[in-house]
This record gives sequence, structure tokens and C-alpha cells, in this order.
Amino acid sequence: MFARTLMRLYVAAAVVISLAGLVYVFVEPPESMRMSRYGVPYFTPPVAHPITGAPIRLEELVRHYRGER
Repeated sequence: MFARTLMRLYVAAAVVISLAGLVYVFVEPPESMRMSRYGVPYFTPPVAHPITGAPIRLEELVRHYRGER
């Protein structure tokens, strides 16, 4: 009986800690989760290619103009 109660408390504590960590990351994300190393925010919509007009990721456009392609 005691072992079962102890295990339930352990599982409940693990669930609470996991949920608290997820809520914290979504409410106040670390700076590294907001932008890529090029300064491009994550979850930006695709942009139009300057020549063809085709949609491309913004990070690809930034890398192209930085000369890293």
C-alpha cells in the first residue's frame, strides 16, 4: 500500500514538473528559440524570390545575400 502511494506521488510530481517546464518554455521562451543565428525569427511565412517570384524561406534569402550559398 505504501509503495503504491509513493509511486503515485512520484508520477504526479514528474507530470507536474514536465507540464510546468512546457508552460514556461511556451510563455517565456529562451532567446535562442526566438531567432535563428542569422537574426531571422522562427515561424516566418515564406517570401517571394526577387527574380522568379517563387516562395522561398526567409532564411535562405538572408544566407544568399550574406554570400554563404
